[in-house]
Amino acid sequence: MQVDRFCDTTRSWVNEAVRVIEADANRSADTHLLRYPLPAEWGIDLYLKDESTHPTGSLKHRLARSLFLYAICNGWIVDGTPVIEASSGSTAVSEAYFASLVGLPFIAVMPRSTSREKVALIERQGGRCHFVDSPAAIYDESHRLAAKLDGHFMDQFTHAERATDWRGNNNIAESIFEQMALETHPEPTWIVVGAGTGGTSATIGRYVRYRRHHTRLAVVDPEFSVFFEAWRDGDPTLSADRGSRIEGIGRPRVEPSFVGQAIDRMIKVPDAGSLAAIRYAELVLGRRVGGSTGTNLWGAFQLLAQMRAAGQQGSIVTLLCDGGERYARTYYDDAWVAAEGLDLAPHLEVLEHFHKTGAWPG
Repeated sequence: MQVDRFCDTTRSWVNEAVRVIEADANRSADTHLLRYPLPAEWGIDLYLKDESTHPTGSLKHRLARSLFLYAICNGWIVDGTPVIEASSGSTAVSEAYFASLVGLPFIAVMPRSTSREKVALIERQGGRCHFVDSPAAIYDESHRLAAKLDGHFMDQFTHAERATDWRGNNNIAESIFEQMALETHPEPTWIVVGAGTGGTSATIGRYVRYRRHHTRLAVVDPEFSVFFEAWRDGDPTLSADRGSRIEGIGRPRVEPSFVGQAIDRMIKVPDAGSLAAIRYAELVLGRRVGGSTGTNLWGAFQLLAQMRAAGQQGSIVTLLCDGGERYARTYYDDAWVAAEGLDLAPHLEVLEHFHKTGAWPG
């Protein structure tokens, strides 16, 4: 007895979908690696890989491309398959873009409290938003919708670390090292990233080992996220009652894509420190960046100060995850910051002291 699932029409759609996605990547120049201005006499260079220049404006563009290719090549997505994702942020925006590119319907499952600005970004890319009352319900509702519509739940939190080829193939790690090749310190002492799904940290951590680099990976974690405590204590069952204030990173549970063994150090970052860092970075860079970039910078500054105190020279690379335009009514709004009970003043003083002296308190 033989069962044949292959048909010319199905394979033709798959071939064309992969071509379209690869063509989109081919049209997109690699993202820039920006130098963060620091005194030359410190002997330590800090770089920001500017992921905001992707077509959908964030680091999640890379993830969404990988997830679509992974699902298509696994046979999970075919012509007409509705794609469902549990996301109210940048991943949903990017996945809506790729769904539109290959002609598939896309539904983002999100809390009813999601801002109209985010909903508009997803809808602008051709996606539809499906609301739930409780943030914790987004996973079960995504599974239910996928079953009801005969669709595919993309499930970024499970598949992020396995959808990207961590050995190379123009992933973010390979791109960083290629762009650093002609710099004064071409092999970074540290690469600093946050963790949302954990896919980016897994990719970079695996890549530096595979390529036999001496670079170490630091992962920064915001308040109300359990990644830091779970990694420190070796307890992947930890959970929290609420989610992170810093969009794109931090989770109330340890996601399947978080590979703690690939991480060399974790740094807990106060939310007020993240927001102070984006306010300070605006003065230095002349542009606004998102909250996760502030978390990255807070951690990078600490590591840089430690290197300086130890008399080390070298380089640190971190990510500019997205632009600050999406957060004008939150992170850059003093009234919102005050309503959240955050005081940025002492954290801005820390940053002022660091930029003048290269030293970090404590």
